[in-house]
Amino acid sequence: MAEAPYLVALALVEISGQRALPLTGKSQSADAADASDPGDDGRTLALELLLRLWQRSDDGPMRRAAREASLLLVELPMEVMSEQLPLLKANWIAGGETATLLSSLQDLTNRAWRIMIAKYEPVRFIAWP
Repeated sequence: MAEAPYLVALALVEISGQRALPLTGKSQSADAADASDPGDDGRTLALELLLRLWQRSDDGPMRRAAREASLLLVELPMEVMSEQLPLLKANWIAGGETATLLSSLQDLTNRAWRIMIAKYEPVRFIAWP
């Protein structure tokens, strides 16, 4: 039986002009991996990530580094999560092209969503790209 995919929330941001790519994740159950939307697991990860960003706001001004693709939720095979994602993250933080990072993420993910919210509406997951 194949391993269940890993769900990862990540943010491409700049804090005081320095790139940061905080992330949080968890493995999914087979049922969750088959669902059309990341559901409660996705909302929980988005909240955790946003709270981490909130805490880091003490470090200086923060801005999105990839516009609407700055806050993502991706579903990855476990081996990609543990082997390739850290390399992509390190390369981007060191000055790699944002478009290259996003393209590489798209190539490696099973499924991906932008995390969006509008006033008076719940968190939404918009299929990405």
